[in-house]
Amino acid sequence: MSSASDPSALPGPDSREFRSALGMFATGVTIVTARGADGVLVGLTANSFNSVSLAPPLVLWSLGMRAGSMPVFSRGSHYAINILAADQKALAERFATRDIDRFAGVAWREGAGGAPVLDGVAAVFECANRSQYEEGDHVIFVGEVERCAFNPAAQPLIFHGGRYYTELPL
Repeated sequence: MSSASDPSALPGPDSREFRSALGMFATGVTIVTARGADGVLVGLTANSFNSVSLAPPLVLWSLGMRAGSMPVFSRGSHYAINILAADQKALAERFATRDIDRFAGVAWREGAGGAPVLDGVAAVFECANRSQYEEGDHVIFVGEVERCAFNPAAQPLIFHGGRYYTELPL
């Protein structure tokens, strides 16, 4: 017999249905980067990014608990959230690919706390790793923005329904 207080007994969407419904929300595309204590660079494509607060300036993103880069992000002092421009689709795909050197041939500079800031992005948020919250199968990272920059002429790279798009005027 199921109980109303038992969340596993509540009806809900299957994971494929849930993922498809989430895909209907258009998002920007980011690459989150950091430098491990051993100097190794890590980075991954993510679209789970949002603002939290203007004062203090806070942003959030999330990462699956099983991600290989989790130890670097969870223990590190800083990371950079690179917002991709419309011409950076190949970079988004590269940082979403497993078992490659994602930084090979990629232009970047050292940002706050040593986190890599990628060249040519639409915007970047250089963050101190302020707090982390485990929820479901992900960790939500809240970063305190120490520095940010943006290119007002850049068009954003957009992700919707499993495909990449650029900004289209209405």
